[in-house]
Amino acid sequence: MKEFSGFPSRTKYTPIPNVFFSAVLPEIDDLAELKVTLHTFWAVYQKRGYPRFVTYHELLASPVLMKGLGSNGSPSQLLQRSLDQTVNRGTLLHMTLERDGEVYNLYFVNTEADRRAVDRIKSGELKVGELVVSEPYQADRERPNIFSLYEQNIGMLSPMVVEELKEAEKTYPASWIQDAFKEAVDLNKRNWRYISRILERWAAEGKDDGEHRRRPKAESDPEEYYRRYRHLLKR
Repeated sequence: MKEFSGFPSRTKYTPIPNVFFSAVLPEIDDLAELKVTLHTFWAVYQKRGYPRFVTYHELLASPVLMKGLGSNGSPSQLLQRSLDQTVNRGTLLHMTLERDGEVYNLYFVNTEADRRAVDRIKSGELKVGELVVSEPYQADRERPNIFSLYEQNIGMLSPMVVEELKEAEKTYPASWIQDAFKEAVDLNKRNWRYISRILERWAAEGKDDGEHRRRPKAESDPEEYYRRYRHLLKR
């Protein structure tokens, strides 16, 4: 067994409800179920936006998870069995969604907010069709966090900047933040104000990453408008 070197001084944390440790964990007697449960918590909270969920195919494509499950049986069957156990236990919520002829299996953490979200999706009040093809979580490696990017490319952190970085990390996808830092560095504009303006522009106009810009839909769909512009409306 390879010895773990320890946690770094600055690292991210995954929120897990306290009741999980008192009411759920003592009842789990299957190691695969436990690993899938914890990995799903982690995967869901890597996402941005509302609601947050992970798909079966994202989990299946995770080398970290699949390696941890071992080789005792078919990996896909082992994953599916473990997910079924988490749903039967009530730890996770499951729903299917059809889009463009494809059926997606979505898994949510069974919180009050996500129970409401699932009900809204089923009733048609909340549209999540586009979200199933949104940026997947980083299964095999974590991207550099926003604080590391700042220190590596701009300089020392100040308390005021830390608060702005925290807000940006909650608002924008990790890939956008990393790309914005890269664009600023390439243009020799090494300051947070310039980077934040890049992120705001991408949020308002769409990020030109090879996909069609979605501004027309944001302007015509109130729900999409709020989702895309909410960080600006709060100011």
